[in-house]
Amino acid sequence: MDRPADRANAAFLSLRSAIVEAALPPGTRLPEDLLAQQYGVSRTLIRGTLARLTAAGLVETGKAKSALVANPSLTDAKETFEVRRCLEREAVRRIAQGWQPSMGDVLGAHVARELTATTSPNPQVSGRLGAEFHILLAKLSGNALLERYLSEVIWRCALILAVHGRDHDQRGSVDEHQRLVDLMAARDADGAEVLIVQHVAAVEERTLAGVGRDGHLDLTAVLSRY
Repeated sequence: MDRPADRANAAFLSLRSAIVEAALPPGTRLPEDLLAQQYGVSRTLIRGTLARLTAAGLVETGKAKSALVANPSLTDAKETFEVRRCLEREAVRRIAQGWQPSMGDVLGAHVARELTATTSPNPQVSGRLGAEFHILLAKLSGNALLERYLSEVIWRCALILAVHGRDHDQRGSVDEHQRLVDLMAARDADGAEVLIVQHVAAVEERTLAGVGRDGHLDLTAVLSRY
């Protein structure tokens, strides 16, 4: 963490978590000078960090050319989930066909973390871990380009759900993740495809109830938790 590049990457991970956990609501301004001071890096490195977040669909540029937490519309949501279904079907098929016991170890450990998080007083943490489960699927697909595109889409979906989603019992999603692992471990590619389509459809459905926020936000106080 002594290298500026490492601190800039830590800033990226911190901001990404804060955004997808809805600690930073849509429209929140992200001033370069404040972020540079918060993370102990130059404004140049922060600018690069914000560019990475913009490429991931989590940050956008406002009228004054300042960075803002993105505010995806329901139309954006539908288009994003359409792409996600296509990509994720291919990912789980590839994993099932090339299954290795080590994959089960990695996925099983993550599902256990998700299950523990369902008892957390902060449901957004459980939601973020749910998104990270799907990021793991992207990594285990064995296709670097598929991993890149699917990871970007999943993080966009996480923001969309944080903006438009409604509270729900995350344990149902965790159970589906475990069932998916079991199907892939059994090399049941067809079954895994069916389940992932149903699972993503359920996530998409939870974007239908809009949620609004008002009030003053202390950006430094929020980011200090990340």
